[in-house]
Amino acid sequence: MAAPLALLLIVAVTIRAALFRTSLANLISERVEVVSPLNAWKRVVEGLALLDLDISPYSGDVFHETPMVIYLFHFLMDYAEITFMLADCLTAVALYLAVKDYNKQVFRKQKFALEADRIPMDCLELIRSPTEMYYIPLKVAMFYLLNPFTIVSCVAKCTCGLNNAVIALFILSTMRGGCLIYGLFTVASAGLYTKLDFALLSAIFLALATYHLSVPDLTPNIGLFWYFFAEMFDHFRLFFLCVFQINVFFYTLPLSIKLKEHPVFLIFMQIALIAIFKSYPTVGDLSLYMAFLPVWNHLYRFLRNIFLVSCVLLACSALFPVLWHLWIYAGSANSNFYYAITLLFSVAQILLVSDYFYAFLRREHHLTNGLYLKKKDGSEATLVLK
Repeated sequence: MAAPLALLLIVAVTIRAALFRTSLANLISERVEVVSPLNAWKRVVEGLALLDLDISPYSGDVFHETPMVIYLFHFLMDYAEITFMLADCLTAVALYLAVKDYNKQVFRKQKFALEADRIPMDCLELIRSPTEMYYIPLKVAMFYLLNPFTIVSCVAKCTCGLNNAVIALFILSTMRGGCLIYGLFTVASAGLYTKLDFALLSAIFLALATYHLSVPDLTPNIGLFWYFFAEMFDHFRLFFLCVFQINVFFYTLPLSIKLKEHPVFLIFMQIALIAIFKSYPTVGDLSLYMAFLPVWNHLYRFLRNIFLVSCVLLACSALFPVLWHLWIYAGSANSNFYYAITLLFSVAQILLVSDYFYAFLRREHHLTNGLYLKKKDGSEATLVLK
């Protein structure tokens, strides 16, 4: 599997390097679907300019990324394109290794369950075979590296790619016991603490959290916040901020209870919900959780809306630039048109995630109670998720 992965990495880097040399790079870097006030490259450049003038990048309303990012590019400014390509490759490799370890755990649990006769005989067709699982890690890496959303984020030099790399390393660390990522961050943090004292770091992170939660910048994006709060009366703003922001946190506890024995699927659900309900989402946030879809290919038989959702996501992706042009340049549309398509895009993601959640629970129910359910009178029963 090392050779196909290496070939995939070469193809992915070649595509990105070619796009960096075209005029599309500047066009993509201005797209509101790809960058946001939090992770736009021009914000990083402005923050570095302030840092060079001995002015705190956080003193104004320009830079809102973590100190780790600005100090990274303080040394790697001339190698920014290479840094973003390496970040995507690192994410793909980390996901590849994490999913490979996860598949080994799944196969081991299946083997123990079969030996203990805990799986009904009519559910043997639901058991995942080693042959079926062999190419899944490579598919995950492919879904991430060749996803158009990932590619445009890299070409735009959106710092979302760096965040995805950190999350992927955390997932890998979780699968392997937690030593790798903690060591890396200990070294990185030690270097950062030599530049900034603890009080200053606390103030910076408090300012970043406040910016995320208060949503002061209403630049259009693919999220749910910008249009709603642009139309909101100020005396209602705090209440609806709480209502909107609670979605990111509200589902954590019930999902953790329901999926306590399935941590990897819980991680997938949490990443997806954060990507949907965060204040300033970009397409790069979607690419991370979409990379996990091949891991759940055994759930396809239980999915109900996958064709419809796929069509809606593709249609919305095509209509984003069209409606933006009609609104901003042609003047023949208004913000309602663009927000309508972002709203439909978010609804499609919610349907996708809920469909996978339903399919996962249904498969687990069948593995416990049998595939062909019967009523007390012997007639066929219908499984309803409540």
